[in-house]
Amino acid sequence: MTDAALARSIAEEAGRLLLSIRHSGATGRALGDAGDRAANTLILDRLRAARPGEFILSEESEDDPARCSARRCWVVDPLDGTAEYAAGRGDWAVHVGLSIDGVPAAGAVALPARGLVFDTEACAAAPPARVPPRIVVSRTRPPAEAVLLAERLGGELVPMGSAGAKAMAVVMGEADIYIHAGGQYAWDNCAPAAVALAAGLHVSRLDGTPLTYNRRETWLPDLLICSPAVAGTILAVLAEGGEG
Repeated sequence: MTDAALARSIAEEAGRLLLSIRHSGATGRALGDAGDRAANTLILDRLRAARPGEFILSEESEDDPARCSARRCWVVDPLDGTAEYAAGRGDWAVHVGLSIDGVPAAGAVALPARGLVFDTEACAAAPPARVPPRIVVSRTRPPAEAVLLAERLGGELVPMGSAGAKAMAVVMGEADIYIHAGGQYAWDNCAPAAVALAAGLHVSRLDGTPLTYNRRETWLPDLLICSPAVAGTILAVLAEGGEG
């Protein structure tokens, strides 16, 4: 099985498990915690069985710094958007990504509440960006950079939950730009970045530099996903805003 097919199969199975746990009677934080634990156990078990000896960096497991010396490292968020999941919303995701030499090379993102799974092998090309653009941002803390873009480009801010849900909105053409500032972790965006790249989208830091993974530091300060056709304009606006 290819890496992408494996990631898809595991993300899909974890999504089904998470949907079933929603009907277990747990609510609120207890539901989120139960989902995190169960999905993490399933994903780790499946990856260890299929790719024995390979490193896994998961939000829900203790980190092994020895992974930094390996070319391949799986980067996993068993339940991205725990708050949305626990609240009964649909904008949460399962991330199973693979970093090879620091690059988000393969992976899958499942949106179980919508019955959707995207992977790097079978992902269709993202549609062209619209004008004015729809800009997906955090539900709770839209970054100043997104507000600046909306003002300069005449765009509309669209609040949404998990990073995976926002990235896949751009992949599907439901949104045109995903911008995040204020920090994420590697597991928040490795699989979404891999899928977005496979869909032909621009993926970078807000200064235009590439995202790199499997570093000792798991913190990633910012992220931009958009059509390559508008990436130059967006990066220029952000650079001007930073200088101002």
